[in-house]
Amino acid sequence: MQELQNGVRASSIQNVVWTKSRMTMEQGACVETAALPGGGVAIRNSREPDGPALVYTHSEIVAFFHGVKNSEFDYLVD
Repeated sequence: MQELQNGVRASSIQNVVWTKSRMTMEQGACVETAALPGGGVAIRNSREPDGPALVYTHSEIVAFFHGVKNSEFDYLVD
């Protein structure tokens, strides 16, 4: 299994499918996610597909999404 670190060039992550939200803004300002082997998730800026990717473990991404669902980050978009 490929060992990935935060900031790895997104284009170097092999054998993944990058997915963009259907809610993408007209300007293309969106993030893309990719499921990684082992349950992790990589996230990149859709405007910079060759730029850096943030890499999260399964536990980290689960905790983040629980926080999103519980409105803990609403202050960021209000």
